[in-house]
Amino acid sequence: MAAIASPFLAGTALISVVNNGSKTEMRRTKASRQVAKDSLWYGPNRNRWLGPYSDGATPSYLTGEFPGDYGWDTAGLSADPETFKAYRELEVLHARFAMLGTLGCLFPELIAKTNGVEFGEAVWFKAGAQIFADEGLDYLGNPALVHAQSILAILGTQVVLMGLVEGFRVGGGPFGEGLDPIYPGGKYFDPLGLADDPDTFAELKVKEIKNGRLAMVSMFGYYIQAIATGEGPVQNWFDHLDNPTVNNGFAFATKFSP
Repeated sequence: MAAIASPFLAGTALISVVNNGSKTEMRRTKASRQVAKDSLWYGPNRNRWLGPYSDGATPSYLTGEFPGDYGWDTAGLSADPETFKAYRELEVLHARFAMLGTLGCLFPELIAKTNGVEFGEAVWFKAGAQIFADEGLDYLGNPALVHAQSILAILGTQVVLMGLVEGFRVGGGPFGEGLDPIYPGGKYFDPLGLADDPDTFAELKVKEIKNGRLAMVSMFGYYIQAIATGEGPVQNWFDHLDNPTVNNGFAFATKFSP
């Protein structure tokens, strides 16, 4: 189903096109109440990257229709609608992976240092190599949970599971047909019904992309920290708290040479 819709259409009739095999029907449905036309996150009065000085710096094609649109595209990457659509999908998916990744990088090292849980190697950029050791890799330090010794088995499992999920997300299947590739929703992809209310859904989209962008920057920071210090982010944090004037980014930047 394709719908001629916009977050700015408040209480107006929307026209949707439903293709049922060889028959195409035009349906007119009542739109839900407006999703905050004058909100902080959508529409012409949304927050933008230069604040009150953004009027001449915001491209015309960035109208505030989509979550996380602050009117910044100095390189013109989103000028083409199809390219914009592809980039939006890529950004949201990478943001979700980054949020999971940052938590996955922090959690083992954090509980190893604070709770004394034995992981063998808890630092994120070293932990995976344990799978090549004779004793293998224990997830969360518990051999009864998942004990992995074959990288090929792990790779095959990930390819199958992720392939199925991505296939259903993009092409439909037993989880539903005609799903939105970015926000599929429904009882399988939104079992808690977090997106049932349109206003709540619109706000959650903004929160997701903002936290996701922060997580992507954080992952980049983890890489830089690992290269510069050889330590994990939790150890870097503890070292900084112990001696902030010595253990900080500026101190390492003056000593580091590629």
